[in-house]
Amino acid sequence: MEKIKCRIQVDSGLARIAAKVMRVKAVAMVLGRTIHLYGASRLEFLADIAWVRHEACHVRQYRQYGMIGFLARYLYQSARWGYYHNPLEVAARKAEADPGMLEGIEII
Repeated sequence: MEKIKCRIQVDSGLARIAAKVMRVKAVAMVLGRTIHLYGASRLEFLADIAWVRHEACHVRQYRQYGMIGFLARYLYQSARWGYYHNPLEVAARKAEADPGMLEGIEII
């Protein structure tokens, strides 16, 4: 199985916008294979295994659907069911407890 290599972008402008929209202090968001952080350091993020698994799930979803496919699904499902009930977010929250979620994921 080929490893999925992802990187972390700290103090991301995109994540900053997401934090303001969501009215939260810290946020992580994924675009493709990049995890964008705002309000948290790389070490803080990596120390929170549930958070890492959640974002790794989104990396896998991007791989499954492709960039356009994921974004189209995410936006449609968020508009239809809201952020919390978006099936992609439901799956990512479930992945937080899955010890196998990080298999095949390499964060560089």
